Amino acid sequence: MTPLKMARSTPTDQSSRPPLTVLLAAPRGFCAGVDRAIKIVELALKRFGPPVYVRHEIVHNRHVVESLKAKGAIFVEELDEIPETNSPVIFSAHGVPRSVPAAAKHRGLFFLDAICPLVLKVHAEARAHHAEGLEIVLIGHAGHPEVIGTLGQLPPGAATLLQTVEDARKFQPRDPERLAYTTQTTLSLDDTAAIVAALKARFPTIVGPRKEDICYATTNRQAAVKAIAPRCDAMIVVGAPNSSNSLRLVEVAERAGCAKALLVQRAADIAWDTFADMATVGITAGASAPELLVTEIIEAFRARFDVTVEEVATTEERIAFNVPRELRDSGPA
Repeated sequence: MTPLKMARSTPTDQSSRPPLTVLLAAPRGFCAGVDRAIKIVELALKRFGPPVYVRHEIVHNRHVVESLKAKGAIFVEELDEIPETNSPVIFSAHGVPRSVPAAAKHRGLFFLDAICPLVLKVHAEARAHHAEGLEIVLIGHAGHPEVIGTLGQLPPGAATLLQTVEDARKFQPRDPERLAYTTQTTLSLDDTAAIVAALKARFPTIVGPRKEDICYATTNRQAAVKAIAPRCDAMIVVGAPNSSNSLRLVEVAERAGCAKALLVQRAADIAWDTFADMATVGITAGASAPELLVTEIIEAFRARFDVTVEEVATTEERIAFNVPRELRDSGPA
């Protein structure tokens, strides 16, 4: 390591720190659905006491999951990992197949569904299209919990998952005149628009959602990244590697003109040599990343650089979702 790089990767006195402008994207971080899901677990712990069982990560963020574990939440992947219990069982914000609540009812489990209301909207659309006799195209990423949950609203074979424009070009429906599409809520707007355009070019009568399925938070965070990416030497996206919306922010930053975009979970993950000789760095956070991790990263930059922070806001979010009725009288977490 050269002396210059060592000076930039080790905390020093103010006079020797190189200057760095941090462009802070806004909106960033928690969306209303994530905030609601975390509150559901916290309120359940407060009202019923530990343990509270959570099927799958409540949201895709390690810090959030570990924090809830410390308070008494037990995370499982399947219901059969849960013993006979009167404790609450909570389903994650991503949604679950219909078979999961059915199995919970069969076992007599007390369960609460933390599914994001905007994902619930997609589920309702898919069921309505199926009830009307339409074949359904779901645009999304194979294996993602939200996609598994949406496909699980329908009988086998009722929907086909498409992930790319090429998939849309190759897709062969049973009846080209009886088609509908819906999408995962956390996709790239540009990629999804290209897939939808390919479908509409082939199937002009395909039925889409009444209102865009990609959620407001995904849309707003991608727009905020696009606004600052051309000005940045590098972009840091705070988020988990299994967070779809965070991964999309990395892609959006690169496509919008940022030479280097990095996904990190927290400050300890940053390779500081990467930022030698950079003048401007952008920071954003996926919808499941808490603001304290953003603050932690900014402070880590301040320890190494003479930092000027400029927040760039493209819109203001004022959306909130109610927690389930069973938890509303338990007071704030």
